[in-house]
Amino acid sequence: MLSQSITLVESALPADRREAGLLLERLLPRTGGAIRLGISGPPGVGKSTLIEQFGMFAVERGRRVAVLAVDPSSRATGGSILGDKTRMPRLALEPRAFVRPSPAGEHLGGVAQRTREALLLLEAAGFDFVMVETVGVGQSEVEVASMVDCFVLLAQPGAGDELQGIKRGIMEVADIVAVTKADGDQLPRARSTLHDVSAALRLMRPRHTAWAARGMLVSGLTGSGIAELFDAVMQHHEALAGSELARLRAEQAVRWMWAQIDDAVGAALRSHPKVAPILASLESEVREGTLTPGRGAQRVLGAFGILFVDSTAG
Repeated sequence: MLSQSITLVESALPADRREAGLLLERLLPRTGGAIRLGISGPPGVGKSTLIEQFGMFAVERGRRVAVLAVDPSSRATGGSILGDKTRMPRLALEPRAFVRPSPAGEHLGGVAQRTREALLLLEAAGFDFVMVETVGVGQSEVEVASMVDCFVLLAQPGAGDELQGIKRGIMEVADIVAVTKADGDQLPRARSTLHDVSAALRLMRPRHTAWAARGMLVSGLTGSGIAELFDAVMQHHEALAGSELARLRAEQAVRWMWAQIDDAVGAALRSHPKVAPILASLESEVREGTLTPGRGAQRVLGAFGILFVDSTAG
């Protein structure tokens, strides 16, 4: 039933969207009881391996764990591999855990368009520790930070120079930065990277008055540092518990409302009877350089009934 409900809220069919809305309204009083954790990092950093270790550790501590794993979608075909469950075999078979892969589609920000709705369904189903694993494509993946309580960024050993380039991007919304693969021959490089991470974090403005972002070493292979990461997540939750957590989630709810508005307006604009017939020709003119993007936007919005003035329209 949970899988079918998530499939329902992920559907773009108008009838399914109405039914999904009714379902979420009925379940809303049962939501809000989970620790919401976002995990991101570049490809190859070991997200799935770490999440399985971390999830199994949380299960052993009495938590009911759910993972929403967002897979990248092909721009050419729209398809996704959705192989996260095969990369988390123990957690996927654990009775007290639930792993759900979802395609990112064309939605940007490292998460799927309906990840927020799926998160609420998991809470209503009784999972009290929900992790959102993002696509893993770089510093633009900050949207997950607007739907979770704690955001963990994973960094690879030797990523010191790379961190300098992203410290004003994804790092400034991280609550914890975990340097992965801190084992074997990689351990010295991991320690050096942790030093760079700690120095970078000291330059960041804290996201929360009650919490200062911190760095640590972890290994998804050996399990080293997993207990410390779990403790840090719990300490973060305790630090925010009360008015700060309530304020954070209230702000996230408002952002969610506007995201829904943006999606609905965009869909309505594209399907409007006065807009749909002219979109292809306008896109062709912009592509050929005979029409500026600003002027094209003016014509689309004008057909929709919105006055839009862009100084770059020419």
